[in-house]
Amino acid sequence: MADTFDDYLATILAAVQDEAGGEVHEVPRALAEADPGLLAAALCTTDGELHSVGDDEHEATIQSVSKAFVYALALEQHGIGEVLRAVDVEPSGEAYNVISVEAESKRPRNPMINAGALLVHALVGERGAEQDERVEIIRSRLSAMAGRELSIDEEAAKDELSQAHRNLAIAHMLRAEGVMPDDDPVDVVRGYTRQCSILVTPRDLAVMAATLANGGYRPGEDEEVVSAPVARHTLSVMATCGMYTAAGDWMSEIGIPAKSGVSGAIMGALPGRVGIATYAPRLDRHGTSVRGRAIFERLSDELDLHLLDDPHRQDTLWDRLRQQEA
Repeated sequence: MADTFDDYLATILAAVQDEAGGEVHEVPRALAEADPGLLAAALCTTDGELHSVGDDEHEATIQSVSKAFVYALALEQHGIGEVLRAVDVEPSGEAYNVISVEAESKRPRNPMINAGALLVHALVGERGAEQDERVEIIRSRLSAMAGRELSIDEEAAKDELSQAHRNLAIAHMLRAEGVMPDDDPVDVVRGYTRQCSILVTPRDLAVMAATLANGGYRPGEDEEVVSAPVARHTLSVMATCGMYTAAGDWMSEIGIPAKSGVSGAIMGALPGRVGIATYAPRLDRHGTSVRGRAIFERLSDELDLHLLDDPHRQDTLWDRLRQQEA
């Protein structure tokens, strides 16, 4: 039996190393050219213990994982009620890039699909903010969650923007329906694409996830990045909508509020306990990392991390590993 979290994570990576399913995403080139053999897992407890193995220092663009964190920033700035008037929180049951809104309210169905994420991006900053100003707010606040200065892969953003026809169509639809602020839809898509091109490591994502799990405080720090109600609300939407059309299956089988990205990253947060991140570029048909999901399945089952597990269960592997680290 593993004596430490690092040992334990290493055994899990070894167990999923040879899983060959899935394909890397084709856009932008930085993702298409990613080494499909890259594999990492990181875990950060809410009291600041960080454990990671594999290619844990490899930087990749954050992609759709950014949606959860930027949603939290918009909630913090405008208040939960105001953002809910702009973007609903219902699972869509449709593809993440569907070109549609609710029939009556014209709201995007949730902030984790692209329509909702584009509108949430446009809400950050002062009304009418320039693209560079809005993106800098996002980069700065995500850096505060990660505990280090994050940068943007501008070349990847440029490449992705050249093929962002569907997101442009969604943004123009939102503007035509009157639900997007008075921003140029092209400018919003450009800023959103740069948001998705922020570079993070698995270690960064585990700390950022732990910030949400820790009621909005980065573990080990006194600074509140977002409020506790905002962190709770964000985790709630991650639980119901974060994994797109696989959200129900993910929640019932794994039970950890999570958000996936086409880079191959998955970020999950369990309130009061831990932030988790995995990275493996090959994706399934839902756009979820195949080996990343396998790692989350093992963690949930073996460490009793399902959100609905009995919290009073005694002598779990999680507790024994925690005692070894003490």
